[in-house]
Amino acid sequence: MGIRHHGRGPLAMEAFSHIPVLLARCVELLAPALERDGAVLVDATLGLGGHAESFLHRFPRLAFVGIDRDPAALARAGERLAPFGDRVHLVHAPYDALPDALASLRIAAVSGVLFDLGVSSMQLDDAERGFAYAQDAPLDMRMNPTVGITAEQVLAEYSEEELRRIFHEYGEERLAPRFARRIVERRATAPLTRSGQLVELIAAATPAAAQRTGHPAKRVFQALRIEVNQELGGVAAAIPAALEALEPGGRIVVLAYHSLEDRIVKRALHAVTVSTAPRGLPVELPEHRPGFRLLVRGAEQAGDAERETNPRAASVRLRAAERLPTPTTPKGAAA
Repeated sequence: MGIRHHGRGPLAMEAFSHIPVLLARCVELLAPALERDGAVLVDATLGLGGHAESFLHRFPRLAFVGIDRDPAALARAGERLAPFGDRVHLVHAPYDALPDALASLRIAAVSGVLFDLGVSSMQLDDAERGFAYAQDAPLDMRMNPTVGITAEQVLAEYSEEELRRIFHEYGEERLAPRFARRIVERRATAPLTRSGQLVELIAAATPAAAQRTGHPAKRVFQALRIEVNQELGGVAAAIPAALEALEPGGRIVVLAYHSLEDRIVKRALHAVTVSTAPRGLPVELPEHRPGFRLLVRGAEQAGDAERETNPRAASVRLRAAERLPTPTTPKGAAA
């Protein structure tokens, strides 16, 4: 999910007035698939419902399915979207459970799918969730706090080699071996149970020169969050499932916020937008034609104006595709 504000009182008002990242561009790209009667849009990362509210206002005949693994976010979004009545269907599930969510609603195909990947500010701002390295809190980091392993358990139970791997792969952290070794040394005498303890350990293990490039704990916290929530595996499963759910003419838009997610999205879209015809074949047969076409070249970024007004748009990468009509067998051809 993109990063969004939340809360009650003044914070709630800010959340409900906040414009999500690249909202206008998402509407523009998905609009051709959503303007007809019977159109269904799935927001697989509902969050607080900022995108959802805009789409429901913009397309008055649209049916909407919102999916989120975080029960607190789902409850807040439910309050926000209540005025739209039975046009809205909310499902408590991770985004890679999209096929099951649609099956539970007896929806065979959809017109559009939106993913706004990552962590939300609702999760970052709630100190007790343990996502933010700037706030001391229990080391939890679960997007769904009712299931799964916590960051504290990862730090306590993973081997030095496993810790090194996740810091390197998921955090792209050059000091991964040093941090993994220090964590294993520390836990032999006392467990790491709070984010403040982990930040202190990482800061002490980071050379002064490396600390000039940003907060030394940022990449480690990212890596732990990805591991705890199995985010990359979820994205790798969810994007193909969403593509499969689209009807002809249906569209998908994905917002990613770091290179690991974006790489997975890029590969998934590439796989369905290129011909499978063997090289040298003089005529491309219908079965070899790609099932989708890209709607944007490469990955789009937010413009300068949006970056200035919303710094959280700085790292976004948008990709989009459309499902093509099913190829038909030419008249007179063998079936």
